[in-house]
Amino acid sequence: MKNRKYLQAVASFVVGFTFALGLSISGMTQPSKVLGFLTWDENWDPTLIFVMLGAIPVHAITYYLARKRKSPLLDSEWHVPTATKISKELVIGSALFGVGWGLAGYCPGPALTSVGSGSLQAVYFVGAMMAGMFAHQLFKKSFSK
Repeated sequence: MKNRKYLQAVASFVVGFTFALGLSISGMTQPSKVLGFLTWDENWDPTLIFVMLGAIPVHAITYYLARKRKSPLLDSEWHVPTATKISKELVIGSALFGVGWGLAGYCPGPALTSVGSGSLQAVYFVGAMMAGMFAHQLFKKSFSK
C-alpha cells in the first residue's frame, strides 16, 4: 500500500510537470496569448485553437483506452464524478471562472505554472484565486447550518 502511494505521487508529479511544460511551450502561460484569442479584433491570436486541436484528440484517445481498463494502473477503482445535476453553484462558478479568465488571461493551471516562473501577476492571481476558494468554503459552511 505504501509503495502504491509513492507511485501515485510520482505519477502525479510527472503528469503535472508534463502538463506545465506543455502549457509553457505552447505559450498558454502568457495572459496576452489567451486575451489575444478572446479579443476578436485585428490583433486576434488563434494560437489557443491549435493548442486545443492538438490536446483534445490526445486526451480523447487516451481516455477511451484508459476507460477500457477495469481500474487505473495505480488505484483499485476509478474516481469519476457522478453528479449530473446542473446546480446554481455550478452555473455561478462557471460564470466567475469565465469572467476571471477573460479579465486576467489566466485559468488555474497556467496561473500555477506561471507562479513557478516568478511572474508577480500570476502570484497575485493565484492569491486571489485561493482567497476565493477559501471564501467559497466559508460561505458554503455558513449556509449549510
